Amino acid sequence: MRFFIQLSYNGTNYHGWQFQPNATSVQETLTKALCIILNQNDIEIMGAGRTDTGVHAAQMFAHFDYPKMIDSNTVVHKLNSFLPQDIAVSHIFLVDDNAHARFDATQRTYEYKMHTAKNVFLEKLSWYYNKDLNIEAMNQCAKLLLEYTDFQCFSKVHTDVNTFNCTITEAYWKKENEHLLFTISADRFLRNMVRAIVGTLVYVGLEKISLSEFKTIIESKDRKNAGFSVPAHGLYLTKIKYDYMV
Repeated sequence: MRFFIQLSYNGTNYHGWQFQPNATSVQETLTKALCIILNQNDIEIMGAGRTDTGVHAAQMFAHFDYPKMIDSNTVVHKLNSFLPQDIAVSHIFLVDDNAHARFDATQRTYEYKMHTAKNVFLEKLSWYYNKDLNIEAMNQCAKLLLEYTDFQCFSKVHTDVNTFNCTITEAYWKKENEHLLFTISADRFLRNMVRAIVGTLVYVGLEKISLSEFKTIIESKDRKNAGFSVPAHGLYLTKIKYDYMV
């Protein structure tokens, strides 16, 4: 039987979601806990995607196989008692045997959080950046992202992907007092893509890059032409959509 598990995590203390040979990951920590709680040593967990070192997830899905029916409430309670404070499981539920947490996801949403006034409670949870930014110009360029599909210019180089094509369905900034929030949704994302987009849009906000230059960067398909990659601790995976889940 196949089960989906829904969880959230603060990525500060982890080298991303994916298993790492010499570093602690969310996937490894969750797998060890699940094996102990279910008393089975060979459980493998497949996540809906990868998050990089220091990136957080308000919503992550993963799947695993187990031969017996699970009492979801009991296992969730035991997992949350066993897991460290920075990983929380909210649901476990039975799905079709062919359901796949990664390949069945039709949309993913990320948010990037920034704050412009020093705030001790936001350290490692939002990027502190106190320079004035032209939010209107940033939103004009963000809207342009919906007109393109090839985002090689925002991808980490030397990645093992077959295509740099992504369909972005929304991308926009909101400002509320000293808080800035960038939201972006797409069917898939390339490695480092969101952080590179945000860094390039920050240059737009500083008026170092114009609207036409932003277009040229995308069309160049060259990472060297885009902006810097913003710090990981401001990035959150916030929503994953499946067509068979409301």
